[in-house]
Amino acid sequence: MKNKDDLVTVAIHTYDKAHILKSILESEGIPAVIHGIRMIDPVVPGSVRVRIRESDLPEALRIIEQVDFTYDVNREEEREPAREILVPIDFSDYSFTACEFGFRLAHDLECDVKLMHAFFTPLYPASIPIGDYFTLQAVGKEVYEDTRGKVEKEMALFVQKLEEEIAAEELPKVPYKTALVEGLPEDEIIDYSKKVRPMAIVMGTRGKDAKELDLIGSVTAEVMDGSRTPIFAVPVGAKVKQLSEMKRVVFLTNFQQREFKALDIMMQFLKPYPITLFLAHLAKKEDVWNEIKLSGIRNLLIERYPRLQTEYRLIDFSASLEETLENFVQENAIDMISLSSSRRNIFARIFNPGIARRMLFHSDTPLLVIKGMT
Repeated sequence: MKNKDDLVTVAIHTYDKAHILKSILESEGIPAVIHGIRMIDPVVPGSVRVRIRESDLPEALRIIEQVDFTYDVNREEEREPAREILVPIDFSDYSFTACEFGFRLAHDLECDVKLMHAFFTPLYPASIPIGDYFTLQAVGKEVYEDTRGKVEKEMALFVQKLEEEIAAEELPKVPYKTALVEGLPEDEIIDYSKKVRPMAIVMGTRGKDAKELDLIGSVTAEVMDGSRTPIFAVPVGAKVKQLSEMKRVVFLTNFQQREFKALDIMMQFLKPYPITLFLAHLAKKEDVWNEIKLSGIRNLLIERYPRLQTEYRLIDFSASLEETLENFVQENAIDMISLSSSRRNIFARIFNPGIARRMLFHSDTPLLVIKGMT
C-alpha cells in the first residue's frame, strides 16, 4: 500500500535552481530533499530532482506555479528580437524535419539559424530500484567528456547531412551556427529564448504517432508553455513544410484581447505570401454573438491587411475537440493551425491540456503557437 509520506519528484532542475526551489518550499513549511547532485562538480547543469512527501504535493504545486527563475517581462520586451531562427535538435528524423522548415523560414526572413542540442551527463545507474528512488552516483570528469565527445560526433554527422542537402539545393544556403549545451532540453531552450529572443523557434514533432503518455512530458509542449517566442511545431508527417507553400491557414480565436497582438505577430511571418486566413471559433452551441465577434475581427484584419483573403467559421463540436478540429482541417485543406496561448498552471496542463498540446499529438498539420500578452 502506498504511503502518503513516500517521496515524490515535484520538479527537475539544474543544481542552482533546485536549491532555490528547495529553499522556497522549506520556507513555506514543506520539507524537501535533492537527489542527483554531482559530488565532483555539482555546479555543472544537469538533471537534479527536488523531492517532497506525497501529502505535500498539492500545496507544493501551488507554490511552484508562482516561481519563475528567469523571466523578466520588462527586460524582454524592451529588446528587439534577434535576426535568428532557433532550431533545437536531437539528431532524429523529427529534427531534420524542423531543419527543413527552419532553414526555409530563415531564408524567407533573411536571418540566421541556430542549431542547438541540449544534453546531460548520466547521473544514475542503469538499474532502478522499486519506486522512483535512484541510487546516487558520482560522475567523474571522464564521463562528462565521454558524453560530450559522443554528442559532438553526432552533431558533426548531422551537419554533414545538412551540408549535403544544401549542396544538392534541397535546402537554401543560409548562415547557421551550432551549439551544444548541457542541461534539460526544455529548460535550455526556454532560457535561450528569453535571453536571445530569436524571431521564432522551430521544433519537429511526431504528430499522430505520438503516444498519449507523451502528452505531459513532450519537450515541445513544455517549450510552448514556457517560452514567449513564437513556436512552429512541424510534424514529421506534414505535407507542407515551408510557409511559402501554404495556401490556407486557420487562426483559432476565443475572443481574448491578447489575440490581436498574436494576429499581428502571425502576419509578420505570413504577409509575404498569398494565403487565405480562416478565423475560427470552437463552441459547443450556436451563439449569434460569436458570429458577430468573428465578423468584427475579420473586418479589423481587412483594414490592416487589405490584400489578405479572409473567411470566418463557427465550428460546432459535439465530438472530441481533437476530432472536430482535425475534420475541419481536412475538409478545408488547412496547411497550418495558428493560435494564441496563455500560460497555464500545472493542474490545467495535466488534467485539461490546452488546444496546442492536444493537437500536437493528434494532427500532422503544422502548428504556430504564439504566447499572447496578458
